[in-house]
Amino acid sequence: MATTLVPRLAGRTITLAHSLRPTDRERPGRRLLNIAVATVGLVLALPLMLGIALLIKLTSRGPVLFKQTRVGLDRRALSRMGGNTRRRIDLGGHPYTMYKFRTMYVDNHSADRQVWARPDDARVTPMGRLLRRFRLDELPQLFNVLTGDMNVVGPRPEQPAIFVHLREQIEGYQRRQRVRPGITGWAQINLSYDRSVDDVRRKLSLDLAYIRRQSALEDVAIMLRTPAVMLGQRGW
Repeated sequence: MATTLVPRLAGRTITLAHSLRPTDRERPGRRLLNIAVATVGLVLALPLMLGIALLIKLTSRGPVLFKQTRVGLDRRALSRMGGNTRRRIDLGGHPYTMYKFRTMYVDNHSADRQVWARPDDARVTPMGRLLRRFRLDELPQLFNVLTGDMNVVGPRPEQPAIFVHLREQIEGYQRRQRVRPGITGWAQINLSYDRSVDDVRRKLSLDLAYIRRQSALEDVAIMLRTPAVMLGQRGW
């Protein structure tokens, strides 16, 4: 097996194996399930999404959709997770553009800042608070499911800079990238917003538990529990 040495990264020399195939643990049947659910969801939610789009335009200045780079699936073989010859910075997974309904006022000065959103965030519009309360701002991510960047169920995707920070703070954090990120997930239906690194640690334990037992039945069970969480404000 041919190998090559990469220049030192953070004081270490990393050996990569070029002939190792990328890792994607998802079975085709589960992917088809996600595509089917996303397609049906978009058809059923289309009138609601059009109404939300109109209300956003009428109540605040700015675009209807909010686009942000998130860290997605890491397809590299396990021995290559420590570094990547193609990227100057190892983001821990494939970066992609995630879509949401805009819930904040437009602020060009803070557009590039990567920070955690807070439940009481002053940047959130009145319409945005309603959308966030019932998680309706997440509906456009059904398009991300169709494009293959996300699943309906999986660990929530994080912003690149925050991901790199958490990977340095929490052992094994990058292991959550071995599956596609999701709109909902086992951690989301059991826990609330992240407010600290300790909150992330608790969610990580649930994400890894999901990854260990992932299956189509597990995904369906989480999907069925999600509406009750959205309406009852439990978890997420």
